[in-house]
Formats: sequence, C-alpha cells, structure tokens
Amino acid sequence: MTFVRIVSLWGFEMGDRFRHLRVEEQRGYWVVVFDRAGTSTAPNVLSLDALAELRVIVEAVERRADIAAVILAGAEGRGFIAGADLREVHGLTPREALAFSRYGQELFRRIESARSLFIAAIDGYCMGGGLDLALACDLRYATARSVFAHPGARLGLLTGWGGTARLPRAIGRAEALRLFLTAERVSAAEALRLGLIHRVVEENVLAFARQRAEAAFRRGPQTLAGIKEALRMATSRLHEGGSSRGEPLRFCLECSSDVA
Repeated sequence: MTFVRIVSLWGFEMGDRFRHLRVEEQRGYWVVVFDRAGTSTAPNVLSLDALAELRVIVEAVERRADIAAVILAGAEGRGFIAGADLREVHGLTPREALAFSRYGQELFRRIESARSLFIAAIDGYCMGGGLDLALACDLRYATARSVFAHPGARLGLLTGWGGTARLPRAIGRAEALRLFLTAERVSAAEALRLGLIHRVVEENVLAFARQRAEAAFRRGPQTLAGIKEALRMATSRLHEGGSSRGEPLRFCLECSSDVA
C-alpha cells in the first residue's frame, strides 16, 4: 500500500459509485454519509480512499454556487468517524506519512474555507482524525451518546490534520492541552460546556442538521458565503500558519521509539 494509490480516485465524478461515502443531493444542500466499505458493523475510519472520495465531493461543492450547506454524518450504527485508519498509517513510510498528513490537512482547510456551510452531524464516536474533520466544519451538532477524544497520546501519534490549531481555537489552549496530553474521552454534555460542539440534539441529529441546512438555503448561499468570508478575513492574521505546525511534530512522533 502506497500513498500514491489515492491518485486513482481523482478521476471520480459525482455520478460514480463511491465505496466509502453516500451522497444525497437535496435542493440547496447535500448530505454526505460515511459508510465504511466491506463491513456492516465496524466504526467509520478515514482511510486514504475515503479522504480521496471526500476530496471529490468538496471539489464538486466548490464549483456550485447554489449549494448552501453540506452535512457530514456517519451511517447509522457506525458512529461519526473513529479516526484515521491506523492499519494504513502504520504501513506508511515516513515520507508517505508526511504526504498523508499534508493531503488531509489541505482537504480540511478547503472544507473550512469553503463558501458553503459545512455541518457535522455527530452520533457516536468522533475521535482523532474524525474530530479534526468535525473541527473543520462550521457547525457541530451531536447526540447525547456521542464521544469525543484525541487518543494520539496513547498511540504515540499527534494529529497532522489541523487539530492542534483548531481545537485550541474552539475550546481554549488549556483545555485543548488537557485533551491532547491525557487522551481523555469527553461526553457530549462536556463537549457542549467546552464549546467543542454547538448543540446536543436529543432526537435524530441528522434530521436536525437537515433543518439547519434548509434554513441556510432559505437565507441564501451568497449571504452565508459573505458572512464566512468576513469572519475568515477577520481572524486569518491571528491564526495564519498555525494549522501546519502539527505536521512535522506528528512526523517525528511516528518515527520515534514511542511508537514501537
């Protein structure tokens, strides 16, 4: 397995059949459901192929001015995303690991800066790379049973997909440092208190996210895009370059004796 294998998916079009994602197109918004291929019960993970498929979707959204929102969710019973595919990560060479880190980071940066509103509808595990993806979204809604964590400290890994910059922005440096160092799991109620998520939804979180996406479309895609751009410009100088600093750190950790 090599990193260059992801290139094989770059030719996908929206009408093609994805193996890791399901895409539902509604008027004014899309729903993207992570549904891990090849198994009916295992949690969703972000493999190389899953990232490549997500990139195809993001590129398609970037070409559409009429898409007000994109909802990211996990298939029922699989949680949101439990993290990166560690079997793939441990099979990468140091050079491939760094390329994988940069690939995911660039993709998440595009999600964060997209004109469309990205909404994470979380039900279950949202950990590691899955939490990094959720943090790149504009809004995060979760069920009461959802669980959040950055477990890298237990694995000898550090997120390379922008979490080291986005998590402190969301919940503050002190709390982010605690979660990174302890690899502690956080409940939805605690995540709400910290500011990690925007709301705990008691019923169907995907249905709630659909309501928000429909409301976003009614307000107008251009209006939302303008608001996002104004906020991005106001904060970009404060945070510019921060999301890239986790790359060499993660690279060093993966090559250290702590991983053995």
